[in-house]
Amino acid sequence: MNYNDLYNRARKQLPEKVFEQSRLEIPKISSVIEGNKTFIVNIRDVLTILNREDNHFLKFFAGELATSVTMEGARAVFAGKHAKVTLQNLLERYVKEYVICGECGKPDTVLVTEVRILRKRCDACGASMAVKPLRR
Repeated sequence: MNYNDLYNRARKQLPEKVFEQSRLEIPKISSVIEGNKTFIVNIRDVLTILNREDNHFLKFFAGELATSVTMEGARAVFAGKHAKVTLQNLLERYVKEYVICGECGKPDTVLVTEVRILRKRCDACGASMAVKPLRR
């Protein structure tokens, strides 16, 4: 076999996600402040786009904001008043640390726990890297 045949055979064995040129658009957080509470009203949409569990996402936000968080139906409730800019910056940090692959830059990742270590595994390129554990 020559080089081109080997190249074509190897390329056919790769998943289609590797060749897609899609780009993740980080969703805008829609929040409302009522009294001394902040509500993220589009939390389900954000989690669907990022393909993440609400558990991990909310734990990250609660740790970074040093506050408590609960889910009330389809919205997240944070104790305290938090600006939209702050919430959006936290979302961007979360995406960078826990969603985007460090090797290929694609958002096709899943969080898995291997031997008590949280890892971000990319379905597009196959890379796997440890991520920072969340604060308790």
